[in-house]
Amino acid sequence: MRISAIVEWGEGHLHQPATPAAIQALEASLGHALPLELRELLSQSDGIEGEYDLGLVWSAERIASDNAHFRTDSDIATLYMPFSGLVFFADAGNGDQFFMSLSGNHEVYVWDHESDSRTWVAATVLGYLEAWMRGELTI
Repeated sequence: MRISAIVEWGEGHLHQPATPAAIQALEASLGHALPLELRELLSQSDGIEGEYDLGLVWSAERIASDNAHFRTDSDIATLYMPFSGLVFFADAGNGDQFFMSLSGNHEVYVWDHESDSRTWVAATVLGYLEAWMRGELTI
């Protein structure tokens, strides 16, 4: 997977690759290996920022911290279905967040923070990025 195509789709700022140690720490915090596509993306760019600093893909550190928060916060546990089998990796800028399942087909879904609905948005992380950056994905 090459993420250099992102510049063809729209405004996106790539970062230095995540270190292998950062990716291993993320996986350790999740207690599970990352879906391969997300792991490969982070090994090429430790996060991708879109227009207005939107977190199109979070850094390994933010993925670890946000997922830990969602899995351990007692208030969140009383409001929403469990998040333990998911990995959040991006946000829509309005409170909604994008995630992949840690098992199965690893397709991309959006979680609506108001209704707790979880809706399919793309078959792959790159498909999500392309659709978002081209304005074809609206939340």
